[in-house]
Amino acid sequence: MKKPPAYWNKAKRILSKRDPVLRKIMNKFNKGYLTSRKDPFFSLCRTIIGQQISTKAADSIWLKFEIKCKKKIIPKTVLKLTSRSLRNAGLSRQKINYLKNIAKSFKNNSFNMKNLKKMNDNLAIDYITQLKGLGVWSAQMFLMFNLNRPDIFPTKDIGLIRAISKNYKTSYPPSKRFLNRISKIHSGYRSVFTWYMWRSIDPVDVEY
Repeated sequence: MKKPPAYWNKAKRILSKRDPVLRKIMNKFNKGYLTSRKDPFFSLCRTIIGQQISTKAADSIWLKFEIKCKKKIIPKTVLKLTSRSLRNAGLSRQKINYLKNIAKSFKNNSFNMKNLKKMNDNLAIDYITQLKGLGVWSAQMFLMFNLNRPDIFPTKDIGLIRAISKNYKTSYPPSKRFLNRISKIHSGYRSVFTWYMWRSIDPVDVEY
């Protein structure tokens, strides 16, 4: 059974004291937590497939992608798949190119996980976004779900923005001033805050 990140329970205690709205959500989803497969290639593939589509659509395409890969989500398998086969799984031409590019980067070791793990969040995002097809949102998802970084705040994530508007009864989208206030309140553990915001509007856990 997967365990929560080392900081998780401490973060819950701290944030529940800072934010009564979040505390209620934490109590409702008390047994859940952020998980990671610790498989960077898997995480990046999942992130690419999940870009700019609903969770439901992403899950459907991912299942087909897994079947095409025969459950082996590794660079060698992805590189062997034809574009036609991947299109039949529901992937766009652009996403196919991104997946192939990432697979090549892992196969030739140009994407260095050891170096990435030593970087702070901002440097890590800069490093990840050098890969074609991976923007800031994708890099943030990777840092949250693969490296379990505690303080990621993906303000371009539609689900997060929708959840903040709903739970804090503010405008949609929330003003920059309001987001800055929320960011400050949860500083240090914004990944935890984000995870609970997602759960508040979609009880099905997401994993990249």
